[in-house]
Amino acid sequence: MHFLKVFLFFLLLHFKLFALSKKQYPSALNEKAGISPPEITSLTSIEHIQNYRKIQPSAAELVEGIRSGNITALSRAITLVESTNSDHLAKANKVINACLPHSGTSVRIGITGVPGVGKSTFIEAFGKFLTSLGKKVAVLAVDPSSTISHGSILGDKTRMEELVKDKNAYIRPSASGETLGGVARKTRETITLCEACGFDTIIIETVGVGQSETAVHSMVDFFLLLKISGAGDELQGIKRGIMEMADAIVINKADGDNIKKAHFAKMEFNRALHLFPAKKSGWTPKTSTCSAITQEGIPEVWEIIEKFLELTKGNNTFYDKRKDQNQYWMLETINEQLKLNFYNQPEIHNLLEDTKKAVQNNEISPFAAAQKLLEQYFKK
Repeated sequence: MHFLKVFLFFLLLHFKLFALSKKQYPSALNEKAGISPPEITSLTSIEHIQNYRKIQPSAAELVEGIRSGNITALSRAITLVESTNSDHLAKANKVINACLPHSGTSVRIGITGVPGVGKSTFIEAFGKFLTSLGKKVAVLAVDPSSTISHGSILGDKTRMEELVKDKNAYIRPSASGETLGGVARKTRETITLCEACGFDTIIIETVGVGQSETAVHSMVDFFLLLKISGAGDELQGIKRGIMEMADAIVINKADGDNIKKAHFAKMEFNRALHLFPAKKSGWTPKTSTCSAITQEGIPEVWEIIEKFLELTKGNNTFYDKRKDQNQYWMLETINEQLKLNFYNQPEIHNLLEDTKKAVQNNEISPFAAAQKLLEQYFKK
């Protein structure tokens, strides 16, 4: 009974103190507007803010910024190139064409591997090693887009927290969108912009799922396949055909208890590589082990790439491959533009919705429906 009286006393005291505080300190919801912020009187400050907030710099300004090594200009230009807005296409083409004569001097390295193989950790360790040699490294990381929400996490800058702080490195995550294999639609143009900005080593990280490896292989000089030991994917790698494209296979996470397993996997992959026909360049794919955590084997990976460049540039297959790639991407761009033009036609858009319903209801076959839409498109 005594305890109950003490409890009621303190409860009553609490309510009285609360009521008193409400009188002395009214709720922020009922407060009047505070003091207005001081006006900016400095002309320099006003001009700085206006320049900072300039939404659409001209193509010439973007090119000038890129050529001077301005990362902000580079990022804005890449955003412009990646835009699906048809109004941005002409401006993006001006920027790319102006940067084209200043591109083509980098080494383009594609890195692929299944999710969980440690691509981001490896790229960070590899990138830090390259910047320590005086290289300027641009990492173009493609994040998979959700087929449901169409969003992407774009978390590569978070995963590469050390490399992102390096003044000689630039990381650009891009959403894969709806393109086949998950490769960003404008990655090829982004390479040109990064090269014009002075980056001499371009690393392209694939999603690691689907057929993105094929698309990345068609835009890089050296294709690196990351593997891990004990995953049981030695035969899967052969079956998927990725190994046939690889210029080197690196067994990652070769540290701790995994060292012996990694060396065994290296021998297995080395045997498997002899099953494939010789490459046109005369290069024999290499196998190696490394640990992105301990940095063991990272310098050896770069040595492999240097030997590859020495051989392929010496017999001109390096430059022949670049020419074939340019032709390939011209044809791919034509296909992409035809597709965009088709779906952007108002009459096609309206007819498409009705045709979809007819296909769903089995009123017309998908092939006949497609033919009907194409006939309508070519009538214009």
